[in-house]
Amino acid sequence: GADTDVPAGDIGVGAREIGYLFGQYKRLRNEFTGVLTGKNIKWGGSLIRPEATGYGAVYFLEEMCKDNNTIIRGKNVLLSGSGNVAQFACEKLLQLGAKVLTFSDSNGTIVDKDGFNEEKLTHLKYLKNEKRGRISEFKDKYPSVTYYENKKPWECFEGQVDCIMP
Repeated sequence: GADTDVPAGDIGVGAREIGYLFGQYKRLRNEFTGVLTGKNIKWGGSLIRPEATGYGAVYFLEEMCKDNNTIIRGKNVLLSGSGNVAQFACEKLLQLGAKVLTFSDSNGTIVDKDGFNEEKLTHLKYLKNEKRGRISEFKDKYPSVTYYENKKPWECFEGQVDCIMP
């Protein structure tokens, strides 16, 4: 319940579906404070809900770096996943000067030894969010990446790695 946990959307469950749950909860309980995450803004949702988990993971990493007297800038990062969390984690990592080297999905991993940039991230977002494609298809536009079927990022990357997330 509202005082114990705050359910949120996940794969295939967005603001619309959360809105249905929110509406029913509000109707049944006549109360809704803190009951669901991912609501539409007009019902008390967050302005940066899509970014929150990915950005938050990077902010946590940033604090861990500070505790160890280092910074994110220049770090080699392997990202596991290619959905919402990984996309926004990559966005924030790039803003902070990290070098993102991998993305993955349930079928495999792509490695870009040169690192992902804004252009490549934009294509990844198109591929995953609009086309609903597989990570292996990224190689069609960027043949310099290497695709490893049925491998996790930490199983196929060779070289200096400073962090694996999220």
